Amino acid sequence: MKDDLILRVVSKLTMPFMLLFALYVQFHGDFGPGGGFQAGVIAAAAIVFYGITFGLAAAQRLVPEIVVERLLAAGVLLYAGVGLAGILLGGNYLDYFVLGADTVAGQHRGIFWVEAGVGLTVAGVMLKLFYMFASRGRDAGDA
Repeated sequence: MKDDLILRVVSKLTMPFMLLFALYVQFHGDFGPGGGFQAGVIAAAAIVFYGITFGLAAAQRLVPEIVVERLLAAGVLLYAGVGLAGILLGGNYLDYFVLGADTVAGQHRGIFWVEAGVGLTVAGVMLKLFYMFASRGRDAGDA
């Protein structure tokens, strides 16, 4: 697919809109359908589409594996951190009401950060799986 000019142009044009839509789904998740999981999958799909179109090496230059692994860790730590913040502020694990001045603000703040953690983790997992499966068999001659 690297030689298909139309696909290359279309992918470069649509990728920013895919990432923008992922941000919309992420931030709209508090008020309607959507949230971290869906946004993470959409963001990862944009990078996977880029990788399928331009090759695995190009995708890994765009989002290196170390960044993907750090996304995974940051997302899990953010999710767990929100839970621990609830405990430290006098509530239970993932009790959002203690995170704000009133219960509604605390709920909004807690859901926002939990969904952000889920989005980072899901995007990282999806990209890691793509990198692992796309590179499978490439190192077989080296072993």
